[in-house]
Amino acid sequence: MATDASYNLQGIGGGIVLGTGDYYEGKIRWIQVLNDAQFEGFSSGNITDDFKLVGVLLPAGIGFGGKITGVSLTSGLVIVYFE
Repeated sequence: MATDASYNLQGIGGGIVLGTGDYYEGKIRWIQVLNDAQFEGFSSGNITDDFKLVGVLLPAGIGFGGKITGVSLTSGLVIVYFE
């Protein structure tokens, strides 16, 4: 039987596409990078030193999860999946 977390990773909880200059604040479970992306801001409740992700160029195809609470993009395109 699938768990709530696995449903969230399948996008069942919904999501939003963010592009250059966009910002989202809320409960985020997973981020999938569609076009090379760079964060202007990133906050999380359970990723230590999350500020180190700001300014790093993440290549398309990378995906990662956590208890993310806010992201803003300097450049690129991502899908943010809700918790």
